[in-house]
Amino acid sequence: MYRPVHCRARSPPRAVVAPHAFRLCLRLSPLLLCAALAACGKQAPAEETGKSAATLAVTTVPARTRELERSLTVSGPVAAVEEMQLGVEVSGLRVTTLEVDVGEAVRRGQRLLTLDHRMLDAELAQATAALREAEAGATLARANLARGEGLANDKYISATQLDELRAARTTSDARVGTARAARDSAALRRSFADLDAPAAGIISKRLVQPGQVVGAGQELLRLIRDGRLEWRAELPAAQLAQVSPGDVIELAAPDGTRVSGRVRAVSPGVDAATRTGTVYADLPQPQGLQPGSYLEGRIGTGHAQALVVPAAAVVLRDGFSTVFTVDAQQVARQVRVQAGSSTDGVVEILDGLKPGARVVVDGAGFLADGDIVRVVDAPNGKSVATP
Repeated sequence: MYRPVHCRARSPPRAVVAPHAFRLCLRLSPLLLCAALAACGKQAPAEETGKSAATLAVTTVPARTRELERSLTVSGPVAAVEEMQLGVEVSGLRVTTLEVDVGEAVRRGQRLLTLDHRMLDAELAQATAALREAEAGATLARANLARGEGLANDKYISATQLDELRAARTTSDARVGTARAARDSAALRRSFADLDAPAAGIISKRLVQPGQVVGAGQELLRLIRDGRLEWRAELPAAQLAQVSPGDVIELAAPDGTRVSGRVRAVSPGVDAATRTGTVYADLPQPQGLQPGSYLEGRIGTGHAQALVVPAAAVVLRDGFSTVFTVDAQQVARQVRVQAGSSTDGVVEILDGLKPGARVVVDGAGFLADGDIVRVVDAPNGKSVATP
């Protein structure tokens, strides 16, 4: 007899774990748990380290008021106080000797150059001879007049003849005067052939060569009178009003030395086009300076009370001078200020800060507005330089 066969669905096969693998898992479980706990234990110090790194240690000092030297820093050229353009007053003569060169120091009356003066010598000799002839005629006329007056007293000559003798003497005296003037004129022209230094100084330029034919009024040499140099600076009206004659100026020479001088004059007004005026400063000892060089100078304009902070406390942010203050919550606050002159390691604060406000010095360049900071003493136990 046929019997129905009942089919049963098979259950999915079970994973068979070997006994030795199971025992291995039991042994590793405590080790894995310890590793996880160790990892959790290390995470907390890392967070604390990150928090500590975000807190920057800084030093602060108060902004103080002190007497500060006022000064203006401007640039200008070095020039001769008086530069003389030298030439001759005769034309068409050739230079025969040139006795100086650029850079030479000369004394007053020293011969600088000589022109060909042979023609001038001949003219002078002719004028001298004419003068001697006129003087001889005048001597004869005076002698004739003296004899005529004696004859007129004895009635040997008439009054008319005596008047003619007197006229002859007057005419001869006039001829002497004319001849003397001609002689002096010729001597003066002869002197123009020699160019002498009108004052002591330094030859700054030479524009002539031996053998060159020159003209009257032509510039041949240039002389810095007494070797005196000055520094000229163009200042706007607001700064010009701060400068007075007698103020001390200081220049940096190209060789690194410092050259001092004093303001000699200040222009009484400003130019209508440039709105600037000129300051003229004498340089009594201009060693290392050359006319025409363009140098930066500092003009001391006196002393005044000013609010100052250390130079390291002022940093640039977005092109503006900025300092950082620290509030009670140890948060750095950015304060934009108007900085003035800088001297002796301090900067004048014209606006934006009150006296006594504590500003960050060490670390100011690394701060941003709102950073949390930690105020500490100066490193190595040294006090921070205060203004």
